[in-house]
Amino acid sequence: MLSQKLSIESKILKFLFEPKYKYKGMSVSILGLPAIFPYKKQSINNALYRLNKSGYISKKNSIILLSQNGRKYVENKKVRLVTFDSPFQKAAPKNLLVMFDIPETKKAEREWFRYHLKEFNYEMIQRSVWVGPSPLPKDFLDYINEIKLKECIKTFKLAKSYNI
Repeated sequence: MLSQKLSIESKILKFLFEPKYKYKGMSVSILGLPAIFPYKKQSINNALYRLNKSGYISKKNSIILLSQNGRKYVENKKVRLVTFDSPFQKAAPKNLLVMFDIPETKKAEREWFRYHLKEFNYEMIQRSVWVGPSPLPKDFLDYINEIKLKECIKTFKLAKSYNI
């Protein structure tokens, strides 16, 4: 799996939700180095302020903890945190048509799905009709089934490759 292009807030929440090691309340790498991101200190402070204001983290002295609300938020939005590598070459023939109708109540999942179609070198024909290489990766399809999107998605193998 590849790490998705997440907002700094999402990265902080994921980081706090899945810490590896801790030193004085801060998650660190196996070498004891802070496992933070390539952002300016002020950007991280601003993101921490917004997360604290939203009730997703709590600060006690110099320790930052993921709150119960933050844990629920991350668990509910974990679909945005799971990413997949593209197994396709840029020039792979586009011979699979993907059509989907993901309800508005699953907006995060729909955006996640579109993001991955782009990552898999699919081209958008219409907002919910895409064409690209086949077959979709098995672990990706398994995850779609796990998050209950399978019934919202239809795929059709094209007789000949689609040319844009």
